[in-house]
Amino acid sequence: MTPRTLSRQTNLKQKAQLMSASEIERTLVRLAHEIIEKNDGVAGLALVGIRQRGVPLAQRLAQIIARIEKMEVPVGTLDVTQFRDDLPATDAKPAIQKSELEIPITGKTVILVDDVLYTGRTARAAMDALFRQGRPIRVQLCIFVDRGHRELPIEATFVGRKVQTTPQEFIKVQLGEVDHTDKVLLVEKPA
Repeated sequence: MTPRTLSRQTNLKQKAQLMSASEIERTLVRLAHEIIEKNDGVAGLALVGIRQRGVPLAQRLAQIIARIEKMEVPVGTLDVTQFRDDLPATDAKPAIQKSELEIPITGKTVILVDDVLYTGRTARAAMDALFRQGRPIRVQLCIFVDRGHRELPIEATFVGRKVQTTPQEFIKVQLGEVDHTDKVLLVEKPA
């Protein structure tokens, strides 16, 4: 099961709530400060959210950064579906949505934003998709929850929270813009 198929699973059992709405907000504020500090400000930065939950996370980070730095950071959207290498060949062709980058990335430091880092395959697909759009000078990865179990040598530059999981456990990030609630859950497939 890939991280993207989790949203299609209805037989998952909630084990624990890992973060509340206020904890999500505090984590985003911390990540925004880390992004600003590591990049000596926000000049030349662009945030690119990986569809689906990476997009609202990127937008929220941009709002927080704008409040702190009094400077807007452009935000783009990236759909990595056609660049994934872990979709079963028997699956029907997935609906590919337009990558709404509509922001220049050549010569910029691009921060890819996603909700969960698992095998690393989504991040790899995102880099492939990103470089089709332009040539940034640097790419950094901002992940809200890192659950381990990497299959590729990919690590995030910015991590909201690390949570060690078993292969049967999953992290479910729920955001108001998509799920009408803000919380992070640890769920598992029933035995």
